[in-house]
Amino acid sequence: MLRAGVSPRKTQLMFISYLKIAFRTIRRNISYTFLNVTGLTISIAACLLIFLIVKDELNYDDFKKADRTYRITLNALDFNPSTSMAVVPALRNDFPELEQVSQYLYQQNGQVKAGDVTYLEKGFAFADNSFFKIFDYPWMAGDPNTALAGPNQVVLTQSIAHKYFGDKDPMGQIIQLEDHFNLRVTGVIKAVPPNTSQPFLFMVSYETIKDKDVAHRPFFNIQGGITYVVLPEHYRAAQLQDRMQGFIAKNWGADIAGKAKLLVQPLKEIHFDQRYLGNPASPTTSRSIYWGLAIVALFIILTACINFINMATAQAISRAKEVGVRKVLGAYRVQLIRQFLAETGLLVVTAVVLGFVAAVLLLPYLSSWMNLKIEVSQLMQPVILGVVAGITVTVILLAGLYPAFVQSAFQPVAALKSNTGVTFRGLALRKILVSTQFGISQLLIVGTLIVGYQMDFLQNKDLGFNKTAVISVGIPDDKKQDLLREELLAMPDVQEVSLSAGPMVGGSRFTAFRYPEGGIVDDDVTEFKAVDDQYMKMYSLQLLAGDSIRKRMDNDTVLRVLVNETMTHKLGIHEPEKAIGKRFLVNGGYAFISGVVKDFQSESRYKKRRPCVLFYDASDFFTASIRIKPTDMRKTIAGVDKLWSSLFTGKQFQYQFLDDRIAGLYEQDQKLYTAFKLFSSLAIAIGCLGLYGLVAFAAVQRTKEVSIRKVLGASLFSIIGLFAKEFIVLIIVSFSIAGPLAWWVMNQWLDHFAYQTQISGGTFVIAISISVVIAGVTIAYQSVKAGLVNPVKSLRS
Repeated sequence: MLRAGVSPRKTQLMFISYLKIAFRTIRRNISYTFLNVTGLTISIAACLLIFLIVKDELNYDDFKKADRTYRITLNALDFNPSTSMAVVPALRNDFPELEQVSQYLYQQNGQVKAGDVTYLEKGFAFADNSFFKIFDYPWMAGDPNTALAGPNQVVLTQSIAHKYFGDKDPMGQIIQLEDHFNLRVTGVIKAVPPNTSQPFLFMVSYETIKDKDVAHRPFFNIQGGITYVVLPEHYRAAQLQDRMQGFIAKNWGADIAGKAKLLVQPLKEIHFDQRYLGNPASPTTSRSIYWGLAIVALFIILTACINFINMATAQAISRAKEVGVRKVLGAYRVQLIRQFLAETGLLVVTAVVLGFVAAVLLLPYLSSWMNLKIEVSQLMQPVILGVVAGITVTVILLAGLYPAFVQSAFQPVAALKSNTGVTFRGLALRKILVSTQFGISQLLIVGTLIVGYQMDFLQNKDLGFNKTAVISVGIPDDKKQDLLREELLAMPDVQEVSLSAGPMVGGSRFTAFRYPEGGIVDDDVTEFKAVDDQYMKMYSLQLLAGDSIRKRMDNDTVLRVLVNETMTHKLGIHEPEKAIGKRFLVNGGYAFISGVVKDFQSESRYKKRRPCVLFYDASDFFTASIRIKPTDMRKTIAGVDKLWSSLFTGKQFQYQFLDDRIAGLYEQDQKLYTAFKLFSSLAIAIGCLGLYGLVAFAAVQRTKEVSIRKVLGASLFSIIGLFAKEFIVLIIVSFSIAGPLAWWVMNQWLDHFAYQTQISGGTFVIAISISVVIAGVTIAYQSVKAGLVNPVKSLRS
């Protein structure tokens, strides 16, 4: 409804007038306009990008039936996402009310032959015909209800189908997997989203391997697959969980039911449950880092709003006469508020448009860098557009209302007499705002430093072994393992070779042990590593007591093992020499300790170091670790490749550096840290603009005072000190609040790690020093600018 006497035509003319005046004012104050728009543009682009990152992660496993889909995990020796293949038919038999039950086996790597070309591919998985009834994908060809119904069937992603068959119809085509299986293509899906716990490029029917050993492993074997169930409507997960122990006892006996639990885990929780580390199919992460990014986004937009307020109030004095003239000519305060809000709105809308464009341009680079599949089209989703509209309105209200009310409150007579210095209120509020900015900056500086220290600690702390210039390769034929070792050692640039069951890091297997003599009568868990007699030398492991690993003879009936320090402590033995000759039960027999090795880290540092047993078993050697000279590694690896091809005809050579493998354990966290550091730096940079605004305001307020001081002989440095002292106080006050808060928050975050860096006082000294330097440079610039003004000119005004 319009006010009486105000026609729509007049309202339209007033609106046009507001816009014209806004454009004129913006053009007249181009430097402030540039700073405001730049700060808002950067903040809005950053917020949009952070929102997309957080949304992508929180939408992990976002399938139609996700709210009713659960993973059945094993909690026995450890938290393990896998269960035996035998669990699936038992679940179907004992819980007929379950809508679907399926299992997924992830294979990682495999050799594929399509036509006459052989490829080494990643992303193999096996599943039964129920899998695609649980997880919905966009199908390009084939029937999801029958695509995995029979043996030797495979579903490909569109990218793989095009890679192998080009524009030909892939349906019915044959590919060969590992020289064992001739697989017929029965389906093609568009793509598997990267934010899923069930990644694959090739999905092979479980019927293909059902007669293999993997299908008949007992319940307690954790080398099975990932089991999923879909609950019917209105069926609670707690109902299923309550029946799990009875289910185990019925099918595998009360003894196993007393040792193991099957946990019913929501699908949407899998990605964020860090009890299940080391699963290549579904790497886990912490929600806290994403909520941290969301808080950074909030800080960025809040800092930009504070900037706007400070700069707008800094300009207010220069516009005091304009306000006085308008009021004398009959302008109402509400009209002035509308005018100032129109100017704010114009700037904000411009910044939003530019920020949106910047987000569109930067998104592909961010997605590629963080291994995300976020399309630019997602920026046009209703929820994103709603966020943009919400940010626009929020920023206009937060950044526009206060300056509008302040500027419209000038009294005409005082304004025309240039007495705004007396009547201009609210300096305390602006100091509070800048203190808030300082506090935010110090929080982010401390947080960024500590996250950086922790990531460096995880990756670079002494691991207890030599990882330099080591590559690991699989051994396709165990009959040629000795020949492979001999040929490698004959190469001049190969220094050492060791054979083992798996790589030093990330190739661990675990088993149960007991030590009745020491009171350990129930199963405990230990890492169990089959290694050769060169393993200790290869990795420079330190022998603390006893003998090193020796080859085991065929007639040797005694299992002699080396254990680490953690194992001896677990056994209640705290002097390595006293552990020699002790025995413990493992895998149904006794193992005798022949040596003790210093602890080394063969798992992610997210987990506490665990007991470890090293033993010789040539039948279990599937990996060769090779140390090469660091002088010309590319040439040496090419030589190893040539040797490999001559020994293992038809097999493609694939290797991985050990330090790359270690870095891969923390790759996602490292990228998130870099993103956190980037966006935190943006928030700090935007905060500098806010400080610039308040110093500019103070400089305008004290122009005459500065001029009088100069006339009386004040130096430029004393003028800088005049402006700096109050801001140094603000920095100290803000740090007194931000410092303890940062310490508490970061300690909470560090508690997620098994091993953590220590928060030292030096971190806080660095943070406040950075704040002082940033503030000092900004203040010095404005102070020098104010100090160089001609005093005669300023005293006449």
